Amino acid sequence: MAEFIKIYPDKPSEAAIEKVVKVLKNGGLVIYPTDTVYGLGCDITNSRALEKIARIKGVKLEKAKFSFICHDLSNLSDYVKQIDTATFKILKRALPGPYTFILPGNNNLPKEFKKKTTVGIRVPDNAIVLEIVKMLGNPIVSTSIRDDDDVIEYTTDPELIFEKWQNLVDMVVDGGYGDNVASTIIDLSDNEPVVIREGKGDLEIL
Repeated sequence: MAEFIKIYPDKPSEAAIEKVVKVLKNGGLVIYPTDTVYGLGCDITNSRALEKIARIKGVKLEKAKFSFICHDLSNLSDYVKQIDTATFKILKRALPGPYTFILPGNNNLPKEFKKKTTVGIRVPDNAIVLEIVKMLGNPIVSTSIRDDDDVIEYTTDPELIFEKWQNLVDMVVDGGYGDNVASTIIDLSDNEPVVIREGKGDLEIL
């Protein structure tokens, strides 16, 4: 059964963040708050954990559309090909914020994603998940936890999330009520920005 841990977003406790990071380093799956909906993630470097998430989502790992949560834009060059100034300016304006940007992947992508030409990058405006990624030392792979109920696409109450997911994951972080609007997805992998999904993020940044 998963551990349920309360972390306050305005001042995340270092000891609590350490607990989450320990779970991730041990190949555990964690549900955590972002600036949009609650996410499910694992350490990007752990193959078995990546397989587990793909299984839960019912997708083949190599075909999974997971995004990478980075602490800031300095992680970009680890997984993204060199981008032009115009693209970088959009990222700088938008992040941290409720966006997922599709960017051209480079050769350093983890082996599970080697066949992918693009990668989704997130830098959420949420201190809890940013501190987790910072202490972990590398991005986490992330996917949103959708609800089976078509009326309520995303559950916002961490206690209800825990009830539903406690036997599938190793830890649920209660960072307060989540949002029920997902991130805006913008494809910047080609010459012109293409909006894939309009979500919480304002399109004026383009």
